[in-house]
Amino acid sequence: MSEPIPVVRTTDHGTAKLMPDVDRARAWLLTVDGAPQSYVDLDEPTHLEFEYARRLGHVLDAVAKPGRPLAVVHLGGGALTLPRYVAATRPGSRQDVVEADRGLLTLVTEHLPVPAGAGIALHPADARTWLEAAPDGTADVLVADVFGGSRVPAHLTSLGYAREAERVLRTGGCYLANLADAAPFGFLRSQLATFAAVFEELALIAEPGVLRGRRFGNAVLVASHRPLDTAAVARRTAADAFPARVEHGAALREFIGAARPVADADAVPSPEPPEGAFGIG
Repeated sequence: MSEPIPVVRTTDHGTAKLMPDVDRARAWLLTVDGAPQSYVDLDEPTHLEFEYARRLGHVLDAVAKPGRPLAVVHLGGGALTLPRYVAATRPGSRQDVVEADRGLLTLVTEHLPVPAGAGIALHPADARTWLEAAPDGTADVLVADVFGGSRVPAHLTSLGYAREAERVLRTGGCYLANLADAAPFGFLRSQLATFAAVFEELALIAEPGVLRGRRFGNAVLVASHRPLDTAAVARRTAADAFPARVEHGAALREFIGAARPVADADAVPSPEPPEGAFGIG
C-alpha cells in the first residue's frame, strides 16, 4: 500500500496544502498560505488535535445532554473537523457549513470525504451574507471559525453581525467563536463588549499565559442567553495537555473594562499574528 502524499492546490483564497500525519494512518493537516487551519483523523473524528478545537469541542459537549442531536451552523469550513466531531458524538445532528472558498471545499471533499448520511450540508458562500439570509431561530449552536489568511474578517466582528448570529439561534442557543489576540487585547475586549451587548451570558476560554499577556494566542468566546455549565467546561479544559482557564462573571467584566461594542463602520480585522505564532508542529 502506497504512502499518502501531500496535496497542494491553489484555491479561491490562497494556496491550500493537505499533509499526511506520519504518526496516524489517515490523519491530515490542512494549511492555507502556510498557516495551519485544520487537522482531521478520518478514522477517529473525535480526535481534536488543535487546542482551540478541543476547547470548542468541550463546549459542544456541554451545551446539551450527551448524544442529543443538535442543529449546528459552522461559519468557516476548513477540513470540516468540528462538523465531523459533532456527527460522531451527536448522531442525527443537522449541520450547515458555510465556507467562502469554494475551491477549498472541493479539495477537502475530494481527499477527505465526509461519510454518507452524516447530515452535513456544505454552502460555498460568505459567512455573513449566508447568515443574514438564514431563517430566525433555526440553530442550537453557531460556531464561528473564520480566518481570511490569519485574521478574522472585519465584517464578522461587529454589533450588526452579533445581532444576526443571535437572531438565527434558537432560545437558549449558544454562539462560539475562535478568536486570536495578544496584550493589551484591544480586539478581544472589543469582541467581548460587542457580544455582551447582545447576549446575557459570556465566557472566555484561553490558556493562562495568553490571558496574562505573555504571548499571542487563541481564545474561545462563548455567548448565550442561558448560563453555560462553566464548571464542567473548566474541568475538561484543565485536563488538556495545555490547560486553559474559563473566565466568566465579574472577572470577565473586569477584563472587558471600558471596551465598547463595535459598529459596522468601525469594524477592523483581528490583529496580524506575529511570525511563528501558529507554527506547524
